[in-house]
Amino acid sequence: MSKILVVDDEKPISDIIKFNLTKEGYDVVIAMDGREALDKFESEGPDLVLLDQMLPEIDGTEVLRQIRATSQVPVIMVTAKDSEIDKVLGLEMGADDYVTKPFSNRELLARIKANLRRRDATGSATAEDHDSDEIRIGDLVIHPEAYMVTKDGKDIELTHREFELLSHLAKHIGQVMTRDDLLQTVWGFDYFGDVRTVDVTVRRIREKIEDTPSHPQVLMTRRGVGYYLKNNDD
Repeated sequence: MSKILVVDDEKPISDIIKFNLTKEGYDVVIAMDGREALDKFESEGPDLVLLDQMLPEIDGTEVLRQIRATSQVPVIMVTAKDSEIDKVLGLEMGADDYVTKPFSNRELLARIKANLRRRDATGSATAEDHDSDEIRIGDLVIHPEAYMVTKDGKDIELTHREFELLSHLAKHIGQVMTRDDLLQTVWGFDYFGDVRTVDVTVRRIREKIEDTPSHPQVLMTRRGVGYYLKNNDD
């Protein structure tokens, strides 16, 4: 049974979410403010966090920052309707996904299930997988089956969403993918976001894998079209 930490200071909303998720078989823990969220994250060890952006005590962005300092557990941010700056900020800080209020139970469950599947895939990978179908681009090595990325032999910490995007591009190396294509294939389930989501995630990946993120040599842009990973022999 997967454990989900729901962080929302509006009790009617958190109660409804808990009811619906419990009905689906999840173990649900509730936190009503940012400080309680961090305490319960440490004590409960949830498999996924549903985190509201606007919280008393400590806001959602700071809670996310502190979680990301020690853990890569999937985090889905909850933002105000049509608040693009909140969405972008959450992605910049390392959120795996976001939903906007008001959201449907069906959409929320789809996003939770998709992010837990990625977590499960990461956890089931073994050391024997590391050399399976690995993709080398200079000193960067992508291990799709093991959900690992290394550079100069050192592990690179990517969020689940960042890894999914990089891995998808690696499996189609040299092929330009439009932002809409990436939203459909990487985010999936008729994603409700916008292309800015892809741009933000690409920027975060570049900060981790490129020597000079402002002048990328691996994750390239085809202006007006989309993104691709550069061939080894380009």
